[in-house]
Amino acid sequence: NILSIFDIGDGESGSPYVVSELLEGETLRDRLRNGPLPTRKAIEYALQTARGLAVAHEKGIVHRDLKPENLFITEDNRVKILDFGLAKLTAPESNGNGADAPTLQAVTEPGLIMGTVGYMAPEQVRGKPADQRSDIFAFGAILYEMVSGKRAFHGETAADTMSAILKEDVPELAETARNVPPGLDRIVRHCLEK
Repeated sequence: NILSIFDIGDGESGSPYVVSELLEGETLRDRLRNGPLPTRKAIEYALQTARGLAVAHEKGIVHRDLKPENLFITEDNRVKILDFGLAKLTAPESNGNGADAPTLQAVTEPGLIMGTVGYMAPEQVRGKPADQRSDIFAFGAILYEMVSGKRAFHGETAADTMSAILKEDVPELAETARNVPPGLDRIVRHCLEK
């Protein structure tokens, strides 16, 4: 469930290039323009996204910019995670706890905010190091949006949205969507724990 990259290099003119698999379909953002997804479809997409994240996390990769624009739904309903441009490589998990994994390569400086407002985890908003839990928080925000049709955290300005991420809980899914299974609501709430 991650976009395959076949080659990276510099062309004859010196321009860099990336050769990836050809995907036909649309981004999750495009799909969400029509409103919330049916619960079964949201769960199907969430499972595929979770599988892709699990593989990345097992390899020590934290995406750091998971959002509906970076999830692609193919014509045969497969989810592909795109754009690892802000990804961070950490040591692969050996003890099952990636929270304390040391960073092997860092292209950012402490205090620099990386990610997309509305999907950043609280630690990203604060400019603190991101880890696998940051991706899980973004995953929860996306799942919330797939089920409810509304962004989990949204304010008039970027600063208002970041403040909501730090200080507010999302509205109950039961208030924003119809017939949300309690188990799904618990999963979303667990992903969005601060």
